[in-house]
Amino acid sequence: MTIVHIITLLIAGAAAGFAGGLLGLGGAFIMTPVQYAIYTAMGTPSDIAIRMAFGTSLLVILPTVASGAWRHSKKRAVRWKTAIIMGSCGLIVSFGGATLASHLPGAVLKIVFGVVALAGAVRMLITSEPKAEQEPKDNPWLWIAWAIPIGLANGTLGIGGGIIAVPILVLALRFKMHNAIATSLATQIFTSIGGLIGYIINGLGASDLPDYSLGYVNLPTWFLLAVTSIGMAQFGAITTHLSLIHISEPTR
Repeated sequence: MTIVHIITLLIAGAAAGFAGGLLGLGGAFIMTPVQYAIYTAMGTPSDIAIRMAFGTSLLVILPTVASGAWRHSKKRAVRWKTAIIMGSCGLIVSFGGATLASHLPGAVLKIVFGVVALAGAVRMLITSEPKAEQEPKDNPWLWIAWAIPIGLANGTLGIGGGIIAVPILVLALRFKMHNAIATSLATQIFTSIGGLIGYIINGLGASDLPDYSLGYVNLPTWFLLAVTSIGMAQFGAITTHLSLIHISEPTR
C-alpha cells in the first residue's frame, strides 16, 4: 500500500463518516469504489477485491453508525424500539446476504452495487417529509417486513442500508426526517454486525486475500477508513441538528 493509497483512504473515511452522521447513511457508496480500486491496484483479483471492499466497509460502518447514533440519541432523535426490532431482523437477513454474496460472481456484485447506489441516491435526493402531519406507523410487523430489504442490501452489497432505510422510514413509516436519519443509523448497528460476521466466516480460507485480512475484511484498510470516519460522523450528526434548528427558527 502506497502513501497515495493511505491518504486516499483517510479522505474517503472522513467523507463517509460525515455523510453517515448527516444523512443517516453508512458511507459504503464512498468507501467501496475507493477500496476496490486500491485492492485491484495492489494485485488482488477482481472477485476477491469486491468482496473485500464490502466486508471491510461493514467493519468501518459499525463504529461509524454507532458514533452517529449516539450523538443523535443525545438529541432524543432515535426511536430505539423501531431500531431494535428492525435491526434484529435485519441482522439475520444481512448474514444471509453476505453468504449469498460470497458465492456470486464479482461482476454481478459490481453491477448490482452500482444500480442500487444510483437508485438510492436519486431516491434520497427526491425524498421529502410528507406535507401532512401524520403519526409514525407504530406496527412492529410492518417494521420487520421493511427490515428484510434493508438487511438484504446490507449483507449482499456491504452497505449500511441507510440509503434504503431513510426513504422507507420517511415515506412508508411516516417518520420525520431527523427521526428517520437517527433511527436509520441505530438500525445499521445491528445489520452491520450480521453482514460483517457473514463476510468474515465466508472469507476464512479464501485464496489471494491481501495481507492482514480476517476473512473478507482487511484490517489495515479498516483502520485507515475508521480513524477519520468515526469523528466525522459526530460532526455530521451535529450539523444535521444545527440545520434543523436553523430551519425551525421563525423568519424575522
